[in-house]
Amino acid sequence: MNPRIKSVEPTSDYKLKVYFSNREIGIFDVTPYLGIGVFKELTDRNYFNQAKVFDGTVVWPHEQDFCPDTIYNESIRHIESG
Repeated sequence: MNPRIKSVEPTSDYKLKVYFSNREIGIFDVTPYLGIGVFKELTDRNYFNQAKVFDGTVVWPHEQDFCPDTIYNESIRHIESG
């Protein structure tokens, strides 16, 4: 099982900076998903910025979410220093 997400910071370019339970930090690019199905609403920056962590993954108020394994596998990651 891949690590789960502890915290998230949305960026201005539709990416998510995610902090994983194994101390890795990843950048997950949401742009390939924008405008598709339930993710259409994420094109609104104010709405996109409402991303939060729930049950180990990233969610938005109207129940959009990504599988935590997708976020982990598709993120560019590095180890948290300190």
